[in-house]
Amino acid sequence: MKKIVFIDRDGVVNKDPEGWTDFSYVTKWDDFIFLPGALDAIKLLNDAGFMVAVISNQAGISKKYFTQEELDLVTDKFKLSVEEHGGKIAGVFYCTHSSADNCECRKPKPGLFKKAEECLGIKSKGSFFIGDTERDMEAGKKYGLKTILVLAGKTHFNDIQKWAVKPDYIFKDLYAAARFIIDKVKKI
Repeated sequence: MKKIVFIDRDGVVNKDPEGWTDFSYVTKWDDFIFLPGALDAIKLLNDAGFMVAVISNQAGISKKYFTQEELDLVTDKFKLSVEEHGGKIAGVFYCTHSSADNCECRKPKPGLFKKAEECLGIKSKGSFFIGDTERDMEAGKKYGLKTILVLAGKTHFNDIQKWAVKPDYIFKDLYAAARFIIDKVKKI
């Protein structure tokens, strides 16, 4: 059985765009700034036998802040950068709807995980989802995943106390989360 780790994008892989980019979204490649250790983390996971898939809400398209073509360009450059660093992204799954659309793919609904399983031909039972918000934790739990919160995005440790849905694990960044997953799986 193939092993997979799902990761959110903004605030996990790259600097969260809130408050410093146009519309608080990554609308162009210049806005995509890898967080320290993120490229190494993806390579580590791949080298340990994990597929890595990105699960991300990107409502900026439905809000007309950027186009599908602009998002595709950012995604292509993101994936190429990962490959140039020796890693691989197995798939990128975006919800481009607004919350008003009430779709099944917008986190915290788990539709993107189901789509990833179908597209990648995998089962995610026992897998991890790494994110930076309560919505990520809720989505992961709804799909039966082990959730890891990283504090590299918009969440601060004290924020978690107010959350209805708590993460299973908390780490400072994607690299620390990747090391934990690899070490945990070795012990099983």
